[in-house]
Amino acid sequence: MAELLWERGYAATSPRDVMSRAGVGQGSMYHHFTGKHQLAVEALTAVARDMTAAASPLDGDGSPLERMKRYLALPRPGTLGCRVGRMTQDPQAVTDPELRTVVATAFDTMLDRWEHAITDAVAAGELPADTDPGDLARTLAAVIQGGYVLARARGEQQPMDAAVRGALALLDAARTAARGEH
Repeated sequence: MAELLWERGYAATSPRDVMSRAGVGQGSMYHHFTGKHQLAVEALTAVARDMTAAASPLDGDGSPLERMKRYLALPRPGTLGCRVGRMTQDPQAVTDPELRTVVATAFDTMLDRWEHAITDAVAAGELPADTDPGDLARTLAAVIQGGYVLARARGEQQPMDAAVRGALALLDAARTAARGEH
């Protein structure tokens, strides 16, 4: 189900598609799940958990700014899109309160991790003192999500890579500005 959500979205995935991809019969699927909705919620929750776990560089070793840059530089398959972010483009997913909550919670968790790293970078003098951690967290998340959109629109990886390079350059410029404050 997670793969089909990523490839097709919730609206375009049928229980028959899921059973075919998984190689199971109807009885097996409905023994474990009440239907497509419950399966989608479980699959999307697992994907969201994986996404937030992949952000561990934000909490790792090194200076806060180094951690942020390391996370930004992780390989991202731009043309495939974000497994969670793509759900925001699915009309049924965004109108379903449970699926929308899974997506929103995943993004809230990521934004919180960004905000903590940015707050730490400001405290360490790596970013200007007047940096708003919430605003910068949302900007960096938007760069990543926008990179996916641009890469998918062009059908090539380059726009994603360019978006990341731009974000890294902005962080370096902000670090230079912060050094001028001290």
